[in-house]
Amino acid sequence: MTRIVIADDDHLMRAGLVELVTIDPRIEVVANAATGREAVALSRRLRPDVVLLDVRMPDLDGITATRELAGSVPETRVLILTTFEQDDYVFGALRAGASGFLLKRTRPEDLIAAVHTVAAGDALLSPSVTRRVIDRLARQPIPEPAGVQALADLTPREREVLELMAQGLSNREIARQLVVEESTIRTHAKRILAKLGLRDRIQAVIFAYETGINQPGRKYR
Repeated sequence: MTRIVIADDDHLMRAGLVELVTIDPRIEVVANAATGREAVALSRRLRPDVVLLDVRMPDLDGITATRELAGSVPETRVLILTTFEQDDYVFGALRAGASGFLLKRTRPEDLIAAVHTVAAGDALLSPSVTRRVIDRLARQPIPEPAGVQALADLTPREREVLELMAQGLSNREIARQLVVEESTIRTHAKRILAKLGLRDRIQAVIFAYETGINQPGRKYR
């Protein structure tokens, strides 16, 4: 059973989300909140698997709430659900520690799948947001020295996998390109996250572009 908290300042939206996700008998809504601060307080007390969190809320916005949740309830995953996809919201939420970012126009079945994906410890973005993340990070010109130094802990194959992850490829696509089993890529991905001290795949994408390893002429090997 995946236990979730739903936070949205719109009463009808909250009620609709509760009804939608509980179509799946494997999902239990343990609480719902109208403000970011209420979502944080409920999550600290109930320790849900996932918080489905709106960005624009009174009292405490979704990005700040995400940051507080990542610090105080690290085992709880945050899935941002919003009408907006401006850069500030996308990057604010991801840098604060969100594990997923979906738009409210997402199909119901995709939302339910996203809840399970994030609860399982994976990261998830809607396709339009993924493209936006990659395009934005690819324009960053200066790698962070600390990140570049951390790359020394990776094997050549792990660095190769990280580069392909940063291009938006799935484990299956990376496995096909490197002509190995998908399970091998999953193992590499787990080791990459552990060595670099990263929470999930989204942070790996951000790390890869911040260190510049996917930019022409920069190969830290």
